[in-house]
Amino acid sequence: MSQFRIESDFLRYLLAQGCTPGSRLPSLNQISHEIGVSVGKLREQLEAARLLGLIEASPRRGIHYIGYDFLPAVRQSLMVGLSLNRHLFDGYSALRGHLEIAFWDAAVGQLTAEDHTRLRRLVEQAWAKLQQERIQIPHAEHRAFHMTIFSRLDNLFVTGLLEAYWDAYEAVELNTYADYHYLTAVWRYHEQIAEAIAASAFDEARQLHIAHMQLLGSRGVSLESEQSMSLS
Repeated sequence: MSQFRIESDFLRYLLAQGCTPGSRLPSLNQISHEIGVSVGKLREQLEAARLLGLIEASPRRGIHYIGYDFLPAVRQSLMVGLSLNRHLFDGYSALRGHLEIAFWDAAVGQLTAEDHTRLRRLVEQAWAKLQQERIQIPHAEHRAFHMTIFSRLDNLFVTGLLEAYWDAYEAVELNTYADYHYLTAVWRYHEQIAEAIAASAFDEARQLHIAHMQLLGSRGVSLESEQSMSLS
């Protein structure tokens, strides 16, 4: 650990303990006495560790180490960015697209028969929502479809960035409205992608995936036009 620059006294203490997920840490008073840092300063640093997703703390249960996950820090930063400028979503969406293409072969090659079944089931559930008399937007299925494809990828940085994309997607409310023709086009692609993956036609699936992602770009332009019209 010594070669890494860690500014927080609390984080240095946490790392030095060699904790495993679920480990309970001493109280802040005990830590303060042990390392010679004030409780007030430690409390501020503990909150930073909580935002990073490293620990959870409550008066009843105390302080517990959760483990390292890249997603909480990315999500927090992304939400602040979008609060300042909603159009930052476009840049993050482009990043997500390149990530999925770059890691496509590694991801789909590890999917199991059970995963193939899950992809098909999600497609069926989405069509059921779209074909109801009162149409529902199958957003949960949309998110689950994409994350299932990358669920076996052993890279917490990539999966963290992809999970954060869907949180951002919801934050800018792309999950609350979509033209019916757009939705049906998306799910036709998803259906074809699921079948291609199940048939081990990974290159075909990747080309379908690339074509389907281009729909989001055109949808973003459409939504922006509608918002401009509503303000004029």
